[in-house]
Amino acid sequence: MSSVFIFHGTGGTPEENWFPWLKKELEQIGHTVTVPAFPDTYHPNLETWLATIKNEMSEMNEETILVGHSIGATLILRILERLRNPIRSCFLVAPVSEKIGDEWDTLFSGFIDPPFDWDRIKTNAQKREILHANNDPYIPLSHARTLANHIGAELTVISGGRHLNQAAGFTEFPLLRNRIFQ
Repeated sequence: MSSVFIFHGTGGTPEENWFPWLKKELEQIGHTVTVPAFPDTYHPNLETWLATIKNEMSEMNEETILVGHSIGATLILRILERLRNPIRSCFLVAPVSEKIGDEWDTLFSGFIDPPFDWDRIKTNAQKREILHANNDPYIPLSHARTLANHIGAELTVISGGRHLNQAAGFTEFPLLRNRIFQ
């Protein structure tokens, strides 16, 4: 069985969106699932968030699966740059990987600067997938396409999914659950 980590985004908590549902679904079939609560979510800091999961990072291995939403997906990219050994897979849901051109850029600068080490990211995740909506109000679909090209990821575009969060009706996410073990 795999160890699965689910990372929330800005202003998020482990109890929102589809995270509790996915955790329960995966635990029911025997996986260990961790959904850490990151501090100061309205002013995310990469180094603080990495420090929060430092112990877990040291235990990540070829059976580890990482799932992240929004800036939590960006955190996964930074984790993959730092790992010594590859993990099984990563699923980036509505990821931020470049400047958006609005007030969020300042908030996310610590996560998206300096440039990513795309080769290291590809090397450290055997399987890479991105799920993104065609109408995300925060992160353009073109950014997900660019990221998919950088890391050699499969991109699944969800019609009308907005930011793939609870506000968009995503308290369950069967498509993601199914993709994890496909």
